[in-house]
Amino acid sequence: MTVSILVVMGVSGSGKTTVGALLAQSLGWRYADADSFHSPENVAKMAAGQPLSDQDRVPWLQAISAWIGERLLKQQPAVVSCSALKRSYREQLVRPELRFVYLRGTHAEIATRLAAREGHFFKPQLLDSQFAVLEEPAADEHVITVSIAETPDEIVAAINAQIGSE
Repeated sequence: MTVSILVVMGVSGSGKTTVGALLAQSLGWRYADADSFHSPENVAKMAAGQPLSDQDRVPWLQAISAWIGERLLKQQPAVVSCSALKRSYREQLVRPELRFVYLRGTHAEIATRLAAREGHFFKPQLLDSQFAVLEEPAADEHVITVSIAETPDEIVAAINAQIGSE
């Protein structure tokens, strides 16, 4: 089965939105940011500095899964950025046509990025909770892993090279 859905995953501040949008543009595919699938209640909770619970994430993951299903039904290849921090979250999204792209970075790298980011509802003090929840993808998940140490364009080129070699 050909990959037609890419989920760009990682903790907040890893570059999911930037890389996801550039990747979709490079492929000529549709793009969606998982932040747009959050309920107003979830956004308010994060803006108040409170981490989301697994229960908070259920409708969010269901909405993303439905969007992925619609893209597949319409045969519209797409990229969606989604933290997908736990394996159980990824299992709710997985399809044969889907690959995850994990943007891996250190706590220090991402903390520096978050400190410089303006206008986003995610509070930098929530980064510790993201790393506490993160279950890095296992080998059996067949995830494309890239370092965030490179520029967004270099990251996209590395992802495209790996997709092209499959």
